[in-house]
Amino acid sequence: MAKEKMQAPSGMAGLVRYYDEDKSVIKLKPQHVLILCGALIVTELTLLFLF
Repeated sequence: MAKEKMQAPSGMAGLVRYYDEDKSVIKLKPQHVLILCGALIVTELTLLFLF
């Protein structure tokens, strides 16, 4: 029997830790983004047909 001890490599093997803390000031739901995009499209189409 070998008397040498084997050690596993230290570190996290490339794993990344993501924190739950979100520091963004503006928080929008996906529904709000879709509504804003729809309103922008309607506004652009209205301006295109009027001018």
